[in-house]
Amino acid sequence: MEPGAVSAGPARYTAEDIKVLKGLEAVRKRPGMYIGDTDDASGLHHMVFELVDNSIDEALAGYCSTISVVIHNDNSVTVEDDGRGIPVDYHPSEKRSAAEVIMTELHSGGKFDNNVYKVSGGLHGVGVSVVNALSETLELEIRRDGKVWHQVYHRGVPEAPIQPIGTSDRSGTRIRFSPDGEIFSVREFSFDVLAQRLRELSFLNRGVHIRLTDERSDRQAQFRYEGGIKSFVEHLSRNKTKLHPSPIYLEDQRDDGAGGESVEIALQWTDGYQERVYCFTNTINNRDGGTHLAGFRAALTRTINNYAARNQLTKDLKENLTGDDVREGLTAVVSVRVKDPKFSSQTKDKLVSSEVKGWVEQVVGERLGNFLEENPKDARRIVEKCIEAARAREAARKARELTRRKGALDGSNLPGKLADCSERDPARAELFLVEGDSAGGSAKQGRDRRFQAILPLKGKILNVEKARFDKMLSSEEIKTIITALGTGIGKEDFDVSRLRYHKLIIMCDADVDGSHIRTLILTFFFRQMTEIIERGHLYIAQPPLYKVTEGKKSIYLRDDEAYRQHLIERIRDRCRLSLGSNGQPPLAGPELGRFLERIERFRDNLDRLVARGVPASAIRIALVHGLRSREDLNDEERVRKVAEVVASSGFHDVRVERDEEHGTFAIRFRSRRDGVDRQVTIDWNLLSTAEMRALASHEQGIAALEAKRFVLTRGEETSEHDNLEDALDQLYQGAKKGITVQRYKGLGEMNASQLWETTMDPARRTLLQVRIEDAVEADEIFTVLMGDAVEPRREFIIQNALEVRNLDI
Repeated sequence: MEPGAVSAGPARYTAEDIKVLKGLEAVRKRPGMYIGDTDDASGLHHMVFELVDNSIDEALAGYCSTISVVIHNDNSVTVEDDGRGIPVDYHPSEKRSAAEVIMTELHSGGKFDNNVYKVSGGLHGVGVSVVNALSETLELEIRRDGKVWHQVYHRGVPEAPIQPIGTSDRSGTRIRFSPDGEIFSVREFSFDVLAQRLRELSFLNRGVHIRLTDERSDRQAQFRYEGGIKSFVEHLSRNKTKLHPSPIYLEDQRDDGAGGESVEIALQWTDGYQERVYCFTNTINNRDGGTHLAGFRAALTRTINNYAARNQLTKDLKENLTGDDVREGLTAVVSVRVKDPKFSSQTKDKLVSSEVKGWVEQVVGERLGNFLEENPKDARRIVEKCIEAARAREAARKARELTRRKGALDGSNLPGKLADCSERDPARAELFLVEGDSAGGSAKQGRDRRFQAILPLKGKILNVEKARFDKMLSSEEIKTIITALGTGIGKEDFDVSRLRYHKLIIMCDADVDGSHIRTLILTFFFRQMTEIIERGHLYIAQPPLYKVTEGKKSIYLRDDEAYRQHLIERIRDRCRLSLGSNGQPPLAGPELGRFLERIERFRDNLDRLVARGVPASAIRIALVHGLRSREDLNDEERVRKVAEVVASSGFHDVRVERDEEHGTFAIRFRSRRDGVDRQVTIDWNLLSTAEMRALASHEQGIAALEAKRFVLTRGEETSEHDNLEDALDQLYQGAKKGITVQRYKGLGEMNASQLWETTMDPARRTLLQVRIEDAVEADEIFTVLMGDAVEPRREFIIQNALEVRNLDI
């Protein structure tokens, strides 16, 4: 049997297998103890990972093959699997259903019983109950033993006991939760953060199919890898030149394999200069490494040195190869599965189980040693790469010493082109990295000299993705940046605590050259000073996109949304709008502004459903004729009346069916769009979507859908329209009269005072903080776009050409 695969044997999984350790109240009081920081997005995403880890446990036990994660438009998330389903039978000691016990009791679950899950990834069994406690609402749906069970919770408290609502021949668990705004400062999920973790899980659990869907942007990703961590390393290295054809795979197992403890390591050397080693324990990513990483590094350095010495490959070197020499250009994944692992913290960033270090050292020492002996050509190429790294390290040391003697890299001899600030507290100081001398001149004139420093960069700086360290240090622009920052450079000298400015702001034009220079600067920081990004010191300035002039008065607008808001303000102050002929007073002033805001959100939700294949007219029919909530689907007479209206509106094969899984009724019909017939269903799932819920709660929007007459008054002018779209179009067109709109492309179009006013003034500017949300994806993008290989770059451009929003030709 392959490592990681587990046989689905006769093991039972019922209420008797659920062990309970009391107490959920503490979770809401101290959520950080259980899921990490609730003020940044890390704890928020941990909620999703907790649920996915439970599904992965089912996969490890051999009962689950597909996991689906959906980010909904209202920032709720659904996690669904096709496992056995949470037990719903009566719990003998808790006097209620096992599902409710799992959802409401801390430290309850099957993973406390080694017979149910031998090796588990879930966080100490606190997973789903913690998610429940920290959710404003949570909806649980279980398919098990031929029935569908349903229950709703509010902040961890059940609305009612779990109830069967229908029948199904499928099995699995679906959980939809909305993070609680009282707990989380940030409730916006990142597709990239979730994708990184789900990709890792798919690699680490071969054969498991994971789907990620973002309904907010229609982004989708599917992850399924049969090769396990070998595929992971191939994926990480696919855009680099390999020194040996396929990854080296090392493994060892205990406890007869299935479900027991194991060490898996896959590694491959490339001609690159960066080391990339990712460590996992029971599929949990240990970002800070730990004992498995220490064992891997120690054994790797020792094994390579021993092989090189035995074969007299390093006789010309004055000293042994160092760990850095051996790991240059190395991509590796170290994955261990152990019972009861010990970590340095609840978030499991670092493994501290001491026994793992020796085991990993033994596996690497024996099996990598065997590989090198059995594959002498590959072994020689690997050792030659390490020797080359050692020589480059020595050359870089000499270059660094030379530049250090000249005072070129320390902060004591600042570059002449730097216009420094008087502030000496780094926390209050800012450095603008500005494209070109002309924009740099405007920035110097417009800045606040007390705390804002300006460093103009001439031309395009060196692409460090293609350059060795010693060549990088010979680049004048790179040396200028390093000197201005004051941190030093390289593993031995870099010290982020010496950073002279805690805000580093990249300020480039919005044209092709500006984008290229910005990318080169980002490449430098990502490859050579990653810690500056990780600590949140790097930003990108966002000059305004629009300048709107009316008479002698001008205002700057950040983006398209700000421009739309400005138009709404103009409409609000100049127009009145009457809906229908019901005698209601016309909408005007702030009331009209609020109506337009809500209608825009209403249209956005409608457009999202249309993009998923539901005709707008069918949605209007459902809303206007009373199918607005899932409860409405229980009323067969109402459902049939709506179906009659659907049939009379030009749709085909309209029929009402029983939805056995949810115990309700559904309308199915055929819709023709763009010459293609589509099956459309108005059912429990459609009325459960965030979009449909938002539409149904918008009484004014539904009234606007029903209205047949709209009267628009602007000054002395009055116009009538028979539909909402025409009325809105007239409103926005009228708002654009009398104003001049200028769209900015470059910083050079602004003088010093405009630059300060729009881009540099802390009270009014907009900055984008640079963060690494998906390290694997970021590494891959820099490799593809900035590396030597042309073909991957060509493929990337072809695949993403249609995604470009601002193309400068």
